[in-house]
Amino acid sequence: MEQVVQTFRRKDGEKRVSVLRLEIDYELTTLHDAILAEDLDVINQTKRRLEQLRRELLQLEVY
Repeated sequence: MEQVVQTFRRKDGEKRVSVLRLEIDYELTTLHDAILAEDLDVINQTKRRLEQLRRELLQLEVY
């Protein structure tokens, strides 16, 4: 039974990693645009969001 649960989590995690990478790409594009526009509020928000996504990605890739 434990193997079934681990397999399910692994597959679910693999899907989430793909989604996270897309989210990171989007946030990087947003950051680029904000830097060009010199919008400090958006820059800071985007950097915080990227940090959250990075942490989640690292947690998923460890397992």
